[in-house]
Amino acid sequence: MTSNSAGDNRSNESNVRRLSDAVRRIRVAEAERADAFVDLHEADRARLGLVAEELAGVFAELPETDDYFICELAGSTPPRLWIDPTSHVSIGRDRRSYRFLKDTRLGRVVLMESSDPQAIADAVTDYIAERLVDRERAEESDYLMSRLRLAALPARRGGRRAGDKPLLADGERGATSWLWSSVLFLAGFTVGALGLVAYAWFVVGH
Repeated sequence: MTSNSAGDNRSNESNVRRLSDAVRRIRVAEAERADAFVDLHEADRARLGLVAEELAGVFAELPETDDYFICELAGSTPPRLWIDPTSHVSIGRDRRSYRFLKDTRLGRVVLMESSDPQAIADAVTDYIAERLVDRERAEESDYLMSRLRLAALPARRGGRRAGDKPLLADGERGATSWLWSSVLFLAGFTVGALGLVAYAWFVVGH
């Protein structure tokens, strides 16, 4: 009887659930997940570093005074290779592809997706070149518009350049218009009177 009682006690002790054991299991599992997450994060950073190396020459050619392009591998979660304030390269969900993304007013769009870092680097290079050309065109348009505004200022202010015909003031324009109106009225009145006289002479005389 004594041996059976001891065996039952050991069986009961083994079946007792301890909170401390559960906490220890949870901590171990979280530590393993954290290690796996850190490994994935570092792996993503390493892969984006390959794209950054491909673009090192392109980034070096940008003017030092150009603050628009960022060209920096950020240690965010997930990691991103920022090109400018609205575009970046990140790792796809399959952990094998690169995604070149851009934020717009209509949402985020994918400019390029590929598993080849060189293809992504080529797409980023073309994007930077297009932005530089667009900026040059915008600056040229602003310059031409400013020149046109400056050229229009003398005409709006009533000024004139050497060789230009003098412009009439508002009062002079009004006087000239009144004079021509009077002349035309008198001419019309005279022609009408002469016509009446000629008609009356023709009717009475005949």
